[in-house]
Amino acid sequence: MEEQKDFDILEMPAEGLAAYWLSIKKLIDVKRNKKVLEEEIRYTREPFIKFLLETAFSDMDEDTLRRLAESKTKTLVDEYSRKLATMQISLLAMSSQENPRISFVRMASQYPTSIISEKKAFTLAHSLLDGLFEKESDRTVLLEFDHKLQPDRLLVKMLFHIILSRKEGKQQLEQLVAHIKTPYYANGITQVIDGFDHRVLKANLSVQGNEILKYSARKMEMAAEMCMGIRAKLSYDDIFRIARAYMP
Repeated sequence: MEEQKDFDILEMPAEGLAAYWLSIKKLIDVKRNKKVLEEEIRYTREPFIKFLLETAFSDMDEDTLRRLAESKTKTLVDEYSRKLATMQISLLAMSSQENPRISFVRMASQYPTSIISEKKAFTLAHSLLDGLFEKESDRTVLLEFDHKLQPDRLLVKMLFHIILSRKEGKQQLEQLVAHIKTPYYANGITQVIDGFDHRVLKANLSVQGNEILKYSARKMEMAAEMCMGIRAKLSYDDIFRIARAYMP
């Protein structure tokens, strides 16, 4: 079994997530052993799904499991919220050609503790900028952008984008788009390049960010309920009914 590198609850549609849990139900019913879950836990990188697999089939009582699932949801939604907030700051900074130092302070302030010093962040960001114009550079690695990156790496990448936009112009951002794996950020950069009015861009990013967070929390709730249903040994049809309750 290959590692599920692209399995991501933040961007996965509810239908795809429901299909995943239904497939888990089928595998458990057919194989009737714990090896199915052990393999899923081993190869699944998605944090919320991994958490459910590791805890829901343990000996803990259902009330405790539900409280833990709710806590994990809040923790991950908070993390996603901070990352989306820093992305919005970065995109708006590129739009307005804001001073990168101001942008850095605003992005770093989204975190309760310091994730990287200003000096180190700017040193790394300028190194990325220098690498962009070196023929020997691996652009795939250099320009990779994914919300799953650690916060410090994500912040450095965005600082690099802000500096690039300010020094070389917004059109230079075009080369980044193909390497951005987070649609929210890729769409935002495209709007910056196209010259969207700053107020329109801010409104778009704010609305979309809020909807992404609400939808993600809802998907986590659905995943937890389906997982609990599997734990309770409900039928495949009943697990499917749980999924349908979370879809239009």
